[in-house]
Amino acid sequence: MSTETSQPSSGMSERKLRDAHFAMRLSLVVGVLMLAGKMTAYLLTGSAAIFSDAAESVVHVVAVAFALFSLWLSTRPAVPKFQYGYERITFFSAGFEGAMIVLAAGSILYTTVEKLRHGLVLENLGNGVFLIIAAGVLNAGLGWYLVRVGKRNNSLILEADGKHVLTDSWTSFGVVAGLLLVMMTGRKFLDPVVAFLVSANILWSGGRLMWQSFKGLLDYSDPKIGHKIRNQLDTTCSELGLQYHGVRFRTTGYRQMIEVHLLFPQAMALGEAHRLATMVEERLSLDLGMPSEVTTHLESLEDHSEVHRVQHYTGRPD
Repeated sequence: MSTETSQPSSGMSERKLRDAHFAMRLSLVVGVLMLAGKMTAYLLTGSAAIFSDAAESVVHVVAVAFALFSLWLSTRPAVPKFQYGYERITFFSAGFEGAMIVLAAGSILYTTVEKLRHGLVLENLGNGVFLIIAAGVLNAGLGWYLVRVGKRNNSLILEADGKHVLTDSWTSFGVVAGLLLVMMTGRKFLDPVVAFLVSANILWSGGRLMWQSFKGLLDYSDPKIGHKIRNQLDTTCSELGLQYHGVRFRTTGYRQMIEVHLLFPQAMALGEAHRLATMVEERLSLDLGMPSEVTTHLESLEDHSEVHRVQHYTGRPD
């Protein structure tokens, strides 16, 4: 038996879904504008550092387009062939965005090396710096907004996109600092140095997103969430006079999927045991303060240890 706390399959209310879709569309529109501005700055200056910033914006636009599709798919209802829905597409989305960031880092390194081989030519740095500053400020505001909406809606897709945008803004500010040094000192070699530093930073960011994706696909169980689940179970089961064991949980990117075994006296009527188990499911879902689906397994208190030993010995599942 199981209980879940929300209406759509993704665990998000209709209002939260609208907020999430709006945030992702806004991210795509701003990403296109940022790309246009940064490419203009690159064409004006020929700066390898600005190219590195523009390359990350190309990645952002492609990744957000995929993330927007993932957000739409993850909220579709389950069907007979996909009975658990499509929520885990969120991990593919985060992994795809991470892989695209790593690809951008490779592109930046290649272009920078080519510029070093053929000589550095820098022009109109003042105009280029102004455009990159404007892009960085706008991206910082957008990234903060996306992470905030993502955390509020328990959306890994929005959080991943927001973190990418914030990384993009810090990249822009780093590029500006490097170009200001070039303008102040006249030392052009600082431009490719900044480009190398930018590529290293976004490579780290992309690697973290890919690791987050891998953990989700491998059903990683966050110890902090596990501690919170067990604390709530301790409180609820103590109040109802029950015992429990066999807690397992994982996340779909939107919801926590929780399994727990409850122990009841053999003399208790099945209907009463069912009523108490339902109370545990509902209260756990509400008390956790996050979208969740709780499944309970009812066992006899007096002989469950013996039954488990027999099942383990015969190879039958628990």
